[in-house]
Amino acid sequence: MHPEFDISQRGSDGWTVVEIRGEADVFTVPRIREHVVKLIEQGRSRFIVDLRRVTFMDSTGLGVLVGILKRIRTHEGDLRLVITRREIHKIFHLTGLHRVFSIYDSLDDALTPP
Repeated sequence: MHPEFDISQRGSDGWTVVEIRGEADVFTVPRIREHVVKLIEQGRSRFIVDLRRVTFMDSTGLGVLVGILKRIRTHEGDLRLVITRREIHKIFHLTGLHRVFSIYDSLDDALTPP
Protein backbone atom coordinates (compact mmCIF):
# COMPACT_ATOMS: atom_id res chain seq x y z
CA MET A 1 0.00 0.00 0.00
CA HIS A 2 1.20 3.46 -0.88
CA PRO A 3 2.02 5.24 2.40
CA GLU A 4 0.69 8.68 1.43
CA PHE A 5 -2.54 7.70 -0.29
CA ASP A 6 -6.20 7.40 0.63
CA ILE A 7 -9.45 7.31 -1.30
CA SER A 8 -12.96 7.71 0.03
CA GLN A 9 -16.41 8.56 -1.21
CA ARG A 10 -19.62 10.11 -0.01
CA GLY A 11 -22.92 11.15 -1.53
CA SER A 12 -23.84 14.79 -1.97
CA ASP A 13 -26.90 16.19 -3.79
CA GLY A 14 -27.17 13.20 -6.13
CA TRP A 15 -23.44 13.10 -6.83
CA THR A 16 -20.85 10.61 -5.68
CA VAL A 17 -17.88 12.62 -4.43
CA VAL A 18 -14.64 10.63 -4.58
CA GLU A 19 -11.84 12.25 -2.61
CA ILE A 20 -8.27 11.27 -3.41
CA ARG A 21 -5.51 12.21 -0.98
CA GLY A 22 -1.80 11.83 -1.64
CA GLU A 23 -0.16 10.83 -4.90
CA ALA A 24 -2.03 9.67 -8.01
CA ASP A 25 0.68 7.66 -9.70
CA VAL A 26 1.60 4.25 -11.05
CA PHE A 27 1.39 2.77 -7.54
CA THR A 28 -2.04 4.14 -6.60
CA VAL A 29 -3.88 4.12 -9.95
CA PRO A 30 -5.08 0.50 -9.55
CA ARG A 31 -6.83 1.45 -6.29
CA ILE A 32 -8.42 4.51 -7.88
CA ARG A 33 -9.68 2.49 -10.85
CA GLU A 34 -10.99 -0.34 -8.68
CA HIS A 35 -12.74 2.04 -6.29
CA VAL A 36 -14.57 4.01 -8.99
CA VAL A 37 -15.39 1.02 -11.20
CA LYS A 38 -17.02 -0.68 -8.23
CA LEU A 39 -19.19 2.41 -7.69
CA ILE A 40 -20.16 2.49 -11.37
CA GLU A 41 -21.09 -1.18 -11.21
CA GLN A 42 -23.36 -0.31 -8.26
CA GLY A 43 -25.26 2.01 -10.59
CA ARG A 44 -23.70 5.36 -9.80
CA SER A 45 -23.05 7.60 -12.78
CA ARG A 46 -22.62 11.17 -11.52
CA PHE A 47 -19.17 11.69 -10.05
CA ILE A 48 -17.09 14.51 -8.67
CA VAL A 49 -13.45 13.55 -8.18
CA ASP A 50 -12.01 15.82 -5.54
CA LEU A 51 -8.30 16.28 -6.25
CA ARG A 52 -7.72 19.14 -3.79
CA ARG A 53 -5.49 16.93 -1.63
CA VAL A 54 -3.57 15.28 -4.46
CA THR A 55 0.06 16.24 -4.05
CA PHE A 56 1.42 14.63 -7.22
CA MET A 57 -0.04 13.21 -10.42
CA ASP A 58 1.79 11.42 -13.21
CA SER A 59 0.61 10.25 -16.63
CA THR A 60 -0.93 7.10 -15.17
CA GLY A 61 -3.03 9.29 -12.87
CA LEU A 62 -4.23 11.25 -15.88
CA GLY A 63 -4.83 8.02 -17.78
CA VAL A 64 -7.04 6.54 -15.08
CA LEU A 65 -9.18 9.69 -15.05
CA VAL A 66 -9.58 9.52 -18.83
CA GLY A 67 -10.56 5.84 -18.56
CA ILE A 68 -13.07 6.62 -15.81
CA LEU A 69 -14.54 9.45 -17.90
CA LYS A 70 -15.04 7.10 -20.86
CA ARG A 71 -16.68 4.46 -18.68
CA ILE A 72 -18.99 7.02 -17.05
CA ARG A 73 -20.02 8.41 -20.43
CA THR A 74 -21.03 4.92 -21.62
CA HIS A 75 -23.45 4.94 -18.68
CA GLU A 76 -24.70 8.41 -19.72
CA GLY A 77 -23.16 9.89 -16.60
CA ASP A 78 -21.14 12.94 -15.72
CA LEU A 79 -17.68 13.49 -14.25
CA ARG A 80 -16.43 16.71 -12.71
CA LEU A 81 -13.03 17.39 -11.18
CA VAL A 82 -12.15 19.72 -8.31
CA ILE A 83 -8.59 20.98 -8.58
CA THR A 84 -7.05 23.74 -6.49
CA ARG A 85 -3.32 23.01 -6.63
CA ARG A 86 -1.49 25.00 -9.28
CA GLU A 87 0.81 22.06 -10.07
CA ILE A 88 -2.12 19.75 -10.84
CA HIS A 89 -3.90 22.42 -12.91
CA LYS A 90 -0.73 22.82 -14.93
CA ILE A 91 -0.64 19.12 -15.86
CA PHE A 92 -4.19 19.33 -17.24
CA HIS A 93 -3.35 22.46 -19.24
CA LEU A 94 -0.07 21.10 -20.63
CA THR A 95 -1.81 17.95 -21.86
CA GLY A 96 -4.90 19.73 -23.16
CA LEU A 97 -7.11 17.70 -20.82
CA HIS A 98 -8.56 20.92 -19.38
CA ARG A 99 -10.68 20.90 -22.58
CA VAL A 100 -11.88 17.35 -21.93
CA PHE A 101 -12.80 17.54 -18.26
CA SER A 102 -15.13 19.88 -16.40
CA ILE A 103 -12.77 21.38 -13.82
CA TYR A 104 -13.92 23.40 -10.82
CA ASP A 105 -12.10 25.44 -8.17
CA SER A 106 -14.26 24.25 -5.29
CA LEU A 107 -16.56 21.40 -4.35
CA ASP A 108 -19.44 23.86 -3.96
CA ASP A 109 -18.94 25.05 -7.55
CA ALA A 110 -18.83 21.47 -8.83
CA LEU A 111 -22.09 20.68 -7.03
CA THR A 112 -23.86 23.71 -8.54
CA PRO A 113 -25.97 22.91 -11.61
CA PRO A 114 -24.56 24.36 -14.86
